[in-house]
This record gives sequence, C-alpha cells and structure tokens, in this order.
Amino acid sequence: MENHQQDLNDVVASLDLEVLDRNLYRGFSPSWEISRLFGGLVAAQSLAAAYLTIDDIHVHSLHSYFLRPGDANTPVIFDVDRIRDGRSFATRRVVARQKGEAIFNLSASFHKEEDGFDHQATMPDLGGPEDFPSAEDHGFTEADYMPRHWDGPVVPIQVRSHIPPGGGLPDGKYTSAIWVRANGELPDDEVLHRCVLLYMSDLALLGTSIRAHAKGFEKIMAASLDHSMWFHRPIRADQWLLYSLNSPSASGARGFNLGHYFTEDGVLLASAAQEGLIRPFDPSKA
Repeated sequence: MENHQQDLNDVVASLDLEVLDRNLYRGFSPSWEISRLFGGLVAAQSLAAAYLTIDDIHVHSLHSYFLRPGDANTPVIFDVDRIRDGRSFATRRVVARQKGEAIFNLSASFHKEEDGFDHQATMPDLGGPEDFPSAEDHGFTEADYMPRHWDGPVVPIQVRSHIPPGGGLPDGKYTSAIWVRANGELPDDEVLHRCVLLYMSDLALLGTSIRAHAKGFEKIMAASLDHSMWFHRPIRADQWLLYSLNSPSASGARGFNLGHYFTEDGVLLASAAQEGLIRPFDPSKA
C-alpha cells in the first residue's frame, strides 16, 4: 500500500493554528484541498481552537452548524468565546469566518476526568477490518473514497467497506459500516486524536442516508447542515475503528444519520450525529 503518512502529516499541520490575539486564531487548508473546504477540517480546526483556551480537561460533546460553504484557498479565522470555566466543566463557543462571514459555528463542552458508572452498547458482529474489502478489491483506489474536490491520490484516512465507492445500499436498508483509521501514525496526544477523529467523522456519515436512495452523490444535491459528537472514552484515531452507521430518517429533503466508533476489541469510543440536505439534483436549477 502506498505510504500516505505525509497526507496525514498535512492534516496534523493544519490543526496547528496560528495565534493572532487572545481567543483569535487562523487556520489553513492542506495544499491538496483545491476548492470547497472539507467540513471535517473546519470542525476539527474549530475544536483545536477551543482547546487552545482549555487546560488539562477534554471535550466530551460538541454541537455545530455548517452555515456557508468554505473556500479551501482562503484562511479561516476562528473566534473563541470562553463561555464558562467551572470546577468540573468548561464551555466554549467557536465561530469560524472567511471574508468577514461566518461559515461554521461550534459549541463544545469539556469535562474533568472522573470515576463513575460504566456501560455501553454492544458492537455489531460484522467482522474485523481484514474481513472488509479494500478499495482495490472493489477495483478502485483508496482516493476514490475521499471528497471529490481533493487533488490527486491523497488519502489521509484509510477506509475498508463492503460498499464500493459510489455504491448504494440494498433496497430497504438504512444501515452501513466501514472500518476507518488515520492513514499513518499520530503522536501520543489525546487532544490531537480527538480532533482527528472529529475530522474523520464527517466522512461517510451523510452518505448513509443518500446511499439508501441513490448510488453516490452524482444525482444528489447534498450538504452537511449540522454535526454533533460525543466522546465516551480515550481515543486512538490511528488504529482501526468500526464506524457503525445508520439513517433513522429522511424527509423534507433532509437526511438524518447516526454513527458509533468501536475499537477492534468492541469498546465504544465515540458517537456522532449529522443532518444534511439531500435533494435530488434538478439540472434546471443548476
């Protein structure tokens, strides 16, 4: 397999934000993002900006809205509002702007580590990553799983899926699953791993509701509207994780999707939810 460590390094570098002033930061896209800004990147950078105002506690939940399409060729300014700092919890609000307009906003809650009760959902019995076809097994390359506006065979995320790139779900099915991991090694930094997992979580989530009705995005006008995530346990984003996906509802030109991340040992690490616009493409309105 081709070594994509540099692709992952580019993502990590993009999370190292430039400090402009107190609570004000600037971020750039990797050079291979050539048009539309990837939603997972602006979300991960927003979380990284919030973390720059936090000491020694970790994000446990976040809720965000995609407000306008972002331009990958324009820097993003991140404005952090320190809503609250308590003994156990802290709250931050982040507004991401380009050319003076808000393109994304995020609210995140951080929690001091505590002991407490413990239970979790059971991991679906679907087999390990070695049981899922690779992109090459489907006759594609890994880059075919990545957003179409990326330039060339750039693969910062490794994917294994029973559904080939551009494939649809069987009739009447609204569930899917993929094995994913950061395509390379990451430093032992819990902050970085949570940001990278948020980055990865925007991949395939909206597509679950779409693939129940169409094969891929070619005949669909699609856009993420919001994105929420809950972090249950410490993260390791460069190890294989089962992303168990389902779409409970699609109506009114919107698709609702849920995802859960499990380790190979069956430990539930995080959960995500996203609603997106999924409108059949009308050439007369293009």
